[in-house]
Amino acid sequence: MRNSGTFLASTLSIVIFLLLIPEDFCVKIIGGNEVIPHSKPYMVLLKGKSICGGALIAKNWVLTAAHCKVIRKTQVILGAHSMSKYEPEKQILFIKKEFPYPCYDKDTHEGDLKLLQLEEKAKINKNVAILNLPKTGDDVKPGTMCQVAGWGLIHNSKLSHSDSLREVNITVIDRKICNDENHYNYNPVIGLNMLCAGNLKGGKDSCNGDSGSPLICQGTLRGITAFGIPGKCGDPRGPGIYTLLSDKHLNWIIKTMKGEV
Repeated sequence: MRNSGTFLASTLSIVIFLLLIPEDFCVKIIGGNEVIPHSKPYMVLLKGKSICGGALIAKNWVLTAAHCKVIRKTQVILGAHSMSKYEPEKQILFIKKEFPYPCYDKDTHEGDLKLLQLEEKAKINKNVAILNLPKTGDDVKPGTMCQVAGWGLIHNSKLSHSDSLREVNITVIDRKICNDENHYNYNPVIGLNMLCAGNLKGGKDSCNGDSGSPLICQGTLRGITAFGIPGKCGDPRGPGIYTLLSDKHLNWIIKTMKGEV
């Protein structure tokens, strides 16, 4: 017969251990939650050899990251919640032409933006909707709460893509902090056209596969998911970096969609 005293002690130690595990230990995106299905109707899933996110900003235009590789066969999936399951809400479209931001630099990550012109116009309904561009390219103050959603990795493993759309709350971090020796240490430089956002304790982040997804701050589109430290999503030393939709970026987006570029 088991010693009840020993059993009780071991049970208590397990309970105490579980209570001491930090909230962010169970990384789920990283540290987020599954969204209510179709509650983010502007989200776009780019599905080809790899996956990326994007935002529908006009009936036939998607904004994503320049480093997201797409081909003519890449599926532009609107109205999705599950990446793999059949959903009647889904609209699958294809790319007519891609327009990377002309000043994109893959080494410094400056200008990591791309527009995708679709072959057909999306059918707008409650499950597929346009996300309005901000009226100005204002900076976002440190401490501002933002959200990012995507179908990317839920922990640092190549086999852990989320099948359903997930979202995490993250906070904008001062660029001085993100550039210091405990973080990116100016390699690369987190510049004025970028936003640094996450959690200084770690555990809340976008990850591989979330690239191109929109960063929403106080209900407004403010950035596009760009990069982090490879293989270390959620690491407090490398918060996620987002391309800020600054005035110069917004001007390029608007001119490109009007056919002036």
